[in-house]
Amino acid sequence: MSAAEIRHRRDGDMEACVDALATVHEADRYPAEWPTDPKNWLTPHGLLDAWVAVDGPTVLGHVALTRTEEVLAKEAGLPVAELASVARLFARSEARRRGVASALLDTVRAAAAADGVRLVLEAEEGGAAAIAFYERAGWRYLGSRTDGWTTADGRVARMRAYMAPVGPVGEPSAIR
Repeated sequence: MSAAEIRHRRDGDMEACVDALATVHEADRYPAEWPTDPKNWLTPHGLLDAWVAVDGPTVLGHVALTRTEEVLAKEAGLPVAELASVARLFARSEARRRGVASALLDTVRAAAAADGVRLVLEAEEGGAAAIAFYERAGWRYLGSRTDGWTTADGRVARMRAYMAPVGPVGEPSAIR
């Protein structure tokens, strides 16, 4: 594949985002249950912005920046106004190992830094690959809590909270 570009998500990207999400759901069961309205799922409550990694018309990955909920702010020990949350981060299966997720995460970190807020996120304990990715990227584990939904394998969801590392972040425009 050729180089990909990171840019703000556009309304016209939604079908391609849903297509990319379907590959992730098939490979990793993320999201745990396929949403009845995937376009709406990709636009969560409190959305501040969203970006895509694209290679021509193909969406390779996606990330959203949202307002932080009180329960996650409490885990972080900071007021909601000082935080923003990473949500809906994924890279389609055939785009893995190309730095797509890292570039999207760097982009959202740069946006949060420009807004003067710290980033937090949650990952379900069953998402071992996602958890390993965040921990390799230097995200600090804050704690775990049970959530009000059931995973695909029948477990009560257990969410792990993380805070972004402090330090300079570049905003990549292209990845390989």
